[in-house]
Amino acid sequence: MTTESNQTNQAVNLLSVESLINSTMSRFEILDKEYKEQKSMIDALLENDLEYQEAAIEAKKQAKLKTIAKQKVMTKPEATHIVEKLQDTQSQIKELKTALSDYLAQYVTLSGSNQIEGADGVLRQIIYTAKLVKSK
Repeated sequence: MTTESNQTNQAVNLLSVESLINSTMSRFEILDKEYKEQKSMIDALLENDLEYQEAAIEAKKQAKLKTIAKQKVMTKPEATHIVEKLQDTQSQIKELKTALSDYLAQYVTLSGSNQIEGADGVLRQIIYTAKLVKSK
């Protein structure tokens, strides 16, 4: 292969990895928002359950009662459904973090740079743990 051909392949690979990073970041942001909303719904279910609230007040004296009340709330169909979604979202976030870390490592290797501009136009720096933080 010629040097020009190698440079073309490297440029194509770099663009491909950059696209993967941007799409993974977008998906991560969406899932992170969904996770926070689902977590908030679970918290609201617990806060609005009178039995749970009464048990929480007594928790300093009787921690076991609080645990029992929470288990009752968490067995309600709406809580069970949200908990399943929450666990699924957590799993997807973990997978995306791993994929993003791999993509970032590839990007640094291919580009020689530890900065990348996101799809939102914000320049981010790739830090030592291969995560993205906004560049200052």
